[in-house]
Amino acid sequence: MQVQIEEINSVKRKISVEVPAERVNAEIEKSFAGIQKKATLSGFRKGKAPMQMVKKFYRNAMQDEVMRRLYEQTLFPALEEHKLEPVDAPMIDDIAMVEEGTPFKYSALIEIMPQILLGEYKGLQVKKERYIANEQAVEGEIERMRENMAQLAPVEEGSVEKGMVLTVDFSFAVPGFPEEETSGKDASVEVGNGRLLPGLEEGLLGMSLGETKDITVTMPDDNPNKEIAGKPGVFTVTLKEIKKKELPALDDEFAQQFGDFETIADMRTKLAEMREQQELERIKTDLKTRVIDALIEKNPIEVPDSMVRRQTDFMLENLKNRLKSQNMSLEMMGLDENGFRQRFWGEAAQKVKGGLLVMALVEKENIAVEDADLEARYTQIAAGNEDMLGRIKEFYASQANARNSMVAEIKEDKAIAFLLENAVVTEVDAAELNAPVAAE
Repeated sequence: MQVQIEEINSVKRKISVEVPAERVNAEIEKSFAGIQKKATLSGFRKGKAPMQMVKKFYRNAMQDEVMRRLYEQTLFPALEEHKLEPVDAPMIDDIAMVEEGTPFKYSALIEIMPQILLGEYKGLQVKKERYIANEQAVEGEIERMRENMAQLAPVEEGSVEKGMVLTVDFSFAVPGFPEEETSGKDASVEVGNGRLLPGLEEGLLGMSLGETKDITVTMPDDNPNKEIAGKPGVFTVTLKEIKKKELPALDDEFAQQFGDFETIADMRTKLAEMREQQELERIKTDLKTRVIDALIEKNPIEVPDSMVRRQTDFMLENLKNRLKSQNMSLEMMGLDENGFRQRFWGEAAQKVKGGLLVMALVEKENIAVEDADLEARYTQIAAGNEDMLGRIKEFYASQANARNSMVAEIKEDKAIAFLLENAVVTEVDAAELNAPVAAE
């Protein structure tokens, strides 16, 4: 058997195999002999048909069996001989038909793990967002809470203003595109929240009860139907009801309705503390991403497409589950599965690269997980619940896979902490953190 290995890139190989004619002949005869024992041909008892007729009528079955057998018997031994470990199932790239007296040739593409030789991983230059308390953000959260507690009171006189909630009958059309026509009755519309098409909100402002009005809008450039992007559309709106939001007073009674607060001052203090905790956690997560990005930049590697594909599938399933919990779907976000994979392929590749480099760092620095590390993680999960802590320990003691996953997570956390301890971290304002890098 002849085997040739061609390096396509650092993670992809092409294996070309040629099986000698003598072995092919032996496998063909073996296959036909097995088929003859089971063959049922008109005029002959089962297993008694002449071999020449078996070869005539069962040639396709022989082809499939021998090709599969030769493939299984030769490819994996060839990979083992050349010390190649695929990260995914090999893909047959080119395969010849099985013929008596002729060598059987085929080739397969495989992907392998990249060889990682960590170079620069200490002294990485990383920017960290500086935390700045934002009182306006806290007040904005309180206003949203007031909005959620608002009562709607009918408006008998006057015209539409921002902040009002309307009940309307409407029809919509884009001239020349009858498939875009739609209509609705008793639709609820809030004016001033920025969710309406540009032009529609402006057209609703100033309308009076019972009034019917044509409002022309320009279809947005990102409209799913590209043919109507930029074209005028016309809403015909009849205003049936106007309601005005009545916000609750911003006092201690309002704060007490949320359970955790005694006074409005207490609400402001605790919301500020909660926001600070959330922002610090966000900044911490962002810093971890940035130090891994810096590690990738200093240690560029290629990664197998199959690993990136699995990562995109994992990200897709996570998103679908989150959306499902919110009664939403990919389609409601203007995405489909293929579109998601294309859009987030680069992000998934970055995650795979980061994961492989962090694993290499774990090995190079001999990062280990001690019993104290596991105890700390169990305590973190239990969140102060002693009864839960005991059950958590029992679970991980009995579930080896879950425990191994936890060990891997802790190693990753310790590796990232090692990177940050040895990095040059510079605190900057958010505006500088996200500013584009100027070309030199």
